[in-house]
Amino acid sequence: MFGSAQRARLAALAIGAAALLAACGGSGGGDSGATPEASLPPPTRQDAGRFLAQSTFGPTETEVDRVVALGYGSWLNEQFARPQSSHRLNWDAANAELKALDATRSAGPNEVLNSFYRQAIGGEDQLRQRVAFALSQIFVISMNDSTVSDNTRGVAGYMDMLGQHAFGNYRELLEGVARHPMMGLYLSHLRNQKENASSGRVPDENFAREVMQLFSIGLVQLNADGTPKLDASGKPLDTYTAEDISGLAKVFTGWSWYGPDTSDNRFYGSSSAQDVDRQWQPMQGYAKFHSVSEKKFLGKTIAAQSGADPAASLKVALDTLAAHPNVGPFIGKQLIQRLVTSNPSPAYVARVSAVFADNGSGTRGDLKAVVRAVLLDPEARSAAALTDPKAGKLREPVLRLSAFLRAYGAVSDSGKFLLASTDDAGTQLGQSAMRSPSVFNFYRPGYVPPSTLSGAQGLAVPEMQITHESSVAGYANYMRAAVQSGVGSYGATLRRNDIQPNYGAELPLADKPAELVELVNRKLMASQMNAALKTEIEAAVVSVAIPVLNSSGSNQAQIDAAKLNRVRLAVYLALVSPEFLVQK
Repeated sequence: MFGSAQRARLAALAIGAAALLAACGGSGGGDSGATPEASLPPPTRQDAGRFLAQSTFGPTETEVDRVVALGYGSWLNEQFARPQSSHRLNWDAANAELKALDATRSAGPNEVLNSFYRQAIGGEDQLRQRVAFALSQIFVISMNDSTVSDNTRGVAGYMDMLGQHAFGNYRELLEGVARHPMMGLYLSHLRNQKENASSGRVPDENFAREVMQLFSIGLVQLNADGTPKLDASGKPLDTYTAEDISGLAKVFTGWSWYGPDTSDNRFYGSSSAQDVDRQWQPMQGYAKFHSVSEKKFLGKTIAAQSGADPAASLKVALDTLAAHPNVGPFIGKQLIQRLVTSNPSPAYVARVSAVFADNGSGTRGDLKAVVRAVLLDPEARSAAALTDPKAGKLREPVLRLSAFLRAYGAVSDSGKFLLASTDDAGTQLGQSAMRSPSVFNFYRPGYVPPSTLSGAQGLAVPEMQITHESSVAGYANYMRAAVQSGVGSYGATLRRNDIQPNYGAELPLADKPAELVELVNRKLMASQMNAALKTEIEAAVVSVAIPVLNSSGSNQAQIDAAKLNRVRLAVYLALVSPEFLVQK
């Protein structure tokens, strides 16, 4: 399928990946005042493609047309109103089907990932699911943890919970996270018990630490623009102390499995007291195991309780965290990074933080307003980002694959999107949804890659933390197979991979290289492909000779194969180009 041009391109990619990809960062500057949505010019097709790369799992021709027709704001309103699709219901349906075939079988991690791709590739609630995916990398649980992977119906429910709150209020999202049993298992506050002086037991502090460090306020005090507050000697000020962790840990005692009672058996999860929906229903409070002693944290004191009241303690704690001035810049900046650009200017962060603080109607933490502010900010929509070498972000592997599959109208033979783990960096993507290696996600939001152009400028490129020689080659090889043969499980009936791209629009242009490359440019790069890359891909396409039809027509199959190879080559070379890998 591929010849010398492909090999040369792949060699350039492998050798120069770090320098080329790490050049992406974030746009500097920008007006410090808010820009009304109405002041944005009507989107062109290129504008719409860029916007959809930030707000969906990848542009499609149909969705580009829709953004052009509706405008940004109306498209967002339409997406906000779309009903939420459910991962848990998909998991339940897969589980029922497996059990009908064999009562000993059940759905598991694969079915969670199948549902993820089903919704990412073909789901109608694209914005909600894309934001939920971003939230899953901030409020992390992972199926790499055995206690979580043993409860995958709960993982599907956790993904639904993130989607439910993606356009809701941050305070409610924080409670959804804190009380979800999968988070309880992952960060060990499910079945967490109060202190016991005689035995020396103290409350588990794991969740208390991470809910501050990762889910709400971060390690250092922030100005509204996301820059750190400094003490007199110029050092960042800490947001919390070890004593704050210990005090907050008492709040998260006495929480365990959902059910109709609060018996000891249910608290411990005994087989005789397991509700059928306990994997996804919010944890409930068990007074017997909740600390009644004084709880001090972040300048707040919950007085000693005469009777244990886990719900009252939790309310004070979550209200305190949600009201902290760090939350707007801390969460807002990470949403910008996950959707738009790796290094937003302080002014961009400040504008989003201001919307978090007040949505215009006096409400704090309105995530719908925050998402709108992130996507419609001048730095997100400005055409200047196309030529700014610091603008944009490195596409993470999962989003590279989803962009390809959506651009080429991929369909699932089974209707189930049977694509499972793609963890292996050497042969696959080096990333799978809901399978990060730790609570710190696949990459840290502030990761500055060493020995790169971006590192020399102190710019963060989070996705570079999983970008290295092995993952670059692994991605290239994986996508070569994906372009040629599709992805997913091999079908017993059709005898091909379950998810297949459609090149129907490209095949008629196979003997028109310039037009073919322009269509690839439009679908994968929102018409941002530079002249040098166009010339290179066109030359590679031309190098695949198309036979002349002989008098008997007996070589038609060879002609069709050559045309298909031209199309595949054009698509593949675009997908492995640094110009595609960097989302502008």
